[in-house]
Amino acid sequence: MALHPDRLLPPDPAVRDIARRLYAAVRELPIISPHGHVDPRLLLDDLPFTDPAALFIQPDHYVTRLLHAGGVSLDALGVGAGSLSPSSSRAAWRLLCSHWHLLRGTPVRYWLSSSLESFFGITERPSADNADALYDQIAGQALRPRAALAGFGLSFLATTDDPASDLSVHDALQSVVRVAPTFRPDRYFLIDQPGWPALVAGLGDYESFVSWLSERRRYFIAHGAVSADHGHYDAVAVPLSLSEATRIYRAALTGDVSPSEAVAFRRHMIFESARMSCDDGLVMTLHPGVYRNHHPASLARYGPDTGHDIPVAAEFTRALRPLLSRFGTHPGFHLLLFTVDPTVYAREIAPLAGFYPSVYAGAPWWFLDNPSEIRNFQRAVTETAGFSRLSGFIDDTRAFLSIPARHDMSRRLDAGHLAELVAEHRLDEDEAHDTLRALVVDQPRAVFKL
Repeated sequence: MALHPDRLLPPDPAVRDIARRLYAAVRELPIISPHGHVDPRLLLDDLPFTDPAALFIQPDHYVTRLLHAGGVSLDALGVGAGSLSPSSSRAAWRLLCSHWHLLRGTPVRYWLSSSLESFFGITERPSADNADALYDQIAGQALRPRAALAGFGLSFLATTDDPASDLSVHDALQSVVRVAPTFRPDRYFLIDQPGWPALVAGLGDYESFVSWLSERRRYFIAHGAVSADHGHYDAVAVPLSLSEATRIYRAALTGDVSPSEAVAFRRHMIFESARMSCDDGLVMTLHPGVYRNHHPASLARYGPDTGHDIPVAAEFTRALRPLLSRFGTHPGFHLLLFTVDPTVYAREIAPLAGFYPSVYAGAPWWFLDNPSEIRNFQRAVTETAGFSRLSGFIDDTRAFLSIPARHDMSRRLDAGHLAELVAEHRLDEDEAHDTLRALVVDQPRAVFKL
């Protein structure tokens, strides 16, 4: 399982030579991770990694969903179970190793293989026969998160946080690494969900609710936040009148809100979030088009974010016209559009990013963060909007040790794409070098206002 030095680079020898030179120039550049889900307490507590299941399996729904599809129960993998006993952890690890073949051809295999070799020196392919030995090799090294982080070459890391968080963990971490919170208000906009009235209890009426959101955004900015993240079913953003928004909000407080009113309110709040971003400067990231918690029984037993969020078709052009008509040319407004619908990149996101100065094409993520779709994205977006309208790579991960592997994969694929343009005499090699460096460092810094 040893990693090949030319992995993911073009197979054509002449193009590969160019790609090698390009990749070598950015290989050691710092990692910028402006959107992800790593728990900041992991770094604050700095407890040694002695549980391979907790490290590689439990937090990573990329892994657990593939194993579940192959017949492995989520119970056996420790999903939603918290800390496992040593015997349960070892049993979960054995399941991963004995079902390693289920990962063939997936980016999950690439990320895991890279992490196992880079951090633990493991180059032997996991299997039922060597599972216990590999478990002991990982656990015995007792690698600590901060020591691992020191090897990342990471210069910026963003987490995802509830608006009500006091961000004390982030404050305590500032002497270690720049870990920025990200404002994620989604559940406050879903007014028909169980528990919503209790969530906003004490916030007062609708206008007080909006004022509270604005105040919390400013609090996040004061604690280092650079973006606000929104992930809803669709991208529609249509404003309501103050009276209508107030009426629906009041109805929701008593649990007497219709599904259509709840949808209208959520779409209104996306519009309001764009207005707030124009006022306070937080970058707005939008990633709609997901049917969340598709399997009710799994949601009830294991909770959200456990592998059964499934993409649906997305639409942006009509959905965002009210928002972009109002804010699309506002100075300083940055709107990053992500999708898990690959047809949308070429048809809608690239043309939108190719006109509106506020719009950027978010990197392929989630189900699209694989080599094939990243290559499709490179061609679909850059030929319409150019490289300057890209977000830079977004790892979007909960699996801490996979961050370097994910960014390395992106750098190799970008090097390969640019090498092809050089080989086709569409770019000079010095332009390709400049472009690749921009994608790795300059572009994410500019887009996220770092």
